[in-house]
Amino acid sequence: MAKISKLSRVKKRGGELVPFRPRKIKEAIWNAAQSVAGKDKDLAYSIGQEVVKSLQSKYPGAVPSVEDIQDVVEKSLVEGGHYRTAKAYILFRHEREKERTEQEFVLGESFKESNLNFSTYALEVLKGRCLLKDHSGNVIETPQRLLKRVSKAVAGAERDYGSKSTRKTEAEFYDMMKNLQFLPGSPLLSNAGTPMNQLSSCLVLPIEDSISGIFGTLQIAALVNKNGGGTGFSFTRLRGRRGVVAGGADTAAGPLAFMDIFDSSANAIKQGGRRKGANMGILRIDHPDIFDFISSKNRPGRLTNFNISVAITDAFMKAVLKDGKFNLLDPNTKKKLREVRAKDLFDLIVHSAWLTGDPGIVFIDQINNKHTCKHLGELEATSPCGEVPLLPNESCNLGSINLVSMVKPDWSDLDWSLLRQTVQKAVRFLDNSLDAASYASHDIEFATKSTRKIGLGIFGFADMLYMLGIKYDSKKGLAMAEKLMKYIKDTAYNTSEILAKDRGTFPAWEGSIHHKNKRRMRNATCLAIAPTGTISILADVSSGCEPNFAISYVMTVLDNSRFVYTNPIFEKIAMDQGFYSPSLMADIAKIGSIQNFKNIPKKIKDVFVTSLDISPEWHIKVQAALQKYVDNSVSKTANLRNTATLKQINDTLILAWKSGCKGITVYREGSHPHQVISTGERR
Repeated sequence: MAKISKLSRVKKRGGELVPFRPRKIKEAIWNAAQSVAGKDKDLAYSIGQEVVKSLQSKYPGAVPSVEDIQDVVEKSLVEGGHYRTAKAYILFRHEREKERTEQEFVLGESFKESNLNFSTYALEVLKGRCLLKDHSGNVIETPQRLLKRVSKAVAGAERDYGSKSTRKTEAEFYDMMKNLQFLPGSPLLSNAGTPMNQLSSCLVLPIEDSISGIFGTLQIAALVNKNGGGTGFSFTRLRGRRGVVAGGADTAAGPLAFMDIFDSSANAIKQGGRRKGANMGILRIDHPDIFDFISSKNRPGRLTNFNISVAITDAFMKAVLKDGKFNLLDPNTKKKLREVRAKDLFDLIVHSAWLTGDPGIVFIDQINNKHTCKHLGELEATSPCGEVPLLPNESCNLGSINLVSMVKPDWSDLDWSLLRQTVQKAVRFLDNSLDAASYASHDIEFATKSTRKIGLGIFGFADMLYMLGIKYDSKKGLAMAEKLMKYIKDTAYNTSEILAKDRGTFPAWEGSIHHKNKRRMRNATCLAIAPTGTISILADVSSGCEPNFAISYVMTVLDNSRFVYTNPIFEKIAMDQGFYSPSLMADIAKIGSIQNFKNIPKKIKDVFVTSLDISPEWHIKVQAALQKYVDNSVSKTANLRNTATLKQINDTLILAWKSGCKGITVYREGSHPHQVISTGERR
């Protein structure tokens, strides 16, 4: 062993010298052996040991390159008669070289040593949405520089609180992101440390019932969308179509007419030149135009930049269950305009959701019952995906913990100590980001800093369960969901209390729920579970708290790029247990689910469930379990098979209300013409 230790460094392809790690050679040989159904790990490690000795002999006192080492591995495998393993190793080497070439094509050869751990697909997304470009559209930033830009900008806020040096905090933030343990929302990645510097992931803007109010909001929304933020609106204050306007000579256009204008604006203004604006349009269930609103997206091509949700009250749901009557009201005077059968209105919601996936549901009374700052007014709208209910002009910065990175190396449990440390740093990061940010208006800055709401969430939840051997739709799955989110909430709240001691409470603390509970908090809210679409691709893990859509599927990113994705955890398990084959992977890609494959062990099929393998009731159960410990909201979609019935959707929506969820979206597979992820065959 003393001899071997003399070979201490390796030269990477870009010339960088790194420590020589013999274990990496052994693991590479073992991975190649497994891919051809090899089962003797000791033999693979023994071959690896012989390779190390050969290297020591061939390069005494020298520094071999990565290519030199790979050549010796190939030679040792062939000379030892391990031809199938040698072929697998050579193919793997070829694929890695191909991937490096693709990455160089994405960002340019000069950036190839600064790509960190991001995949080619992740680099495509970074290039399209986050990396800085010059005036000609050429990328001028590496992923490494991006993370350093963000960590420096966010850590710089420490100076506002007396810190003379921010280097330690900056390094902690950088390492946390580099190791993919935590990632902030994509607007923060794109804009931190740049002249635009808008860091909020989501914002709610008021819509007042006047032309000046409506178009004043439209102007602010355009600025927010241009810089990468999402906007939520409640159109409930606008009088109904054909309602009387001032002077009585004309009639009102109604909320939908103005939503069309907002939609056209978002379509014209791409977010930071990267993507179309994301918006949430909400209307209360008692608004006189509610019937038209519910079916507004049934016509293809309308409101393409809007998610729409109906704000449903407890009174309405009770009327539905009793098959009673329900009043539609004038939004200004609150006078009764007409009476409708509640079930007819609910049936229209169910049918439209079955047809297109819209509208979603916001349980507005549940949201306000849990509102931490009731003294500031009622919540009427949410972020574009529903994860953060906000007051008018409030914004919220989002970030999420990558749960896959929290699993211990042996997959026996979570590393709870690492999780605690990551949550502590993430809360500090998000609180700092509120001070590091620029705002589109004084009103937005004032409202945001009055409550200092942050939304720390999770992603990789389904993949974490795979690694731990826990079925998503099971009692163990629910128990883990509750244990996990309680731990994150307790840690986040304790961290917010510590920050309050150093920096002061949020300005609107007096009169809040936290004030009544005698808990001095820096942030009015700390937690939100977002969809994490972009950052899930960057970290190559499942999104938010959702189950995986499929074990293998086709995904569309950046509006038109498509790629086939196979879950890496399943691939590893398949190799470890000897049932992996390229033909099996190809067959799985056709349908996504593995439940009907006889050559896959039952215990694997029980754990590796996908979204459409899970009943709607279990989608709701998991969401409700997480919501118990989330002070904002949980963005969650109950995915149903294409054959789902209206009754199934009806029952799912009712169960979500009864379970204490703050909102819910149901989606029947294939009901949207531009579905982002899909399998080879409809189910």
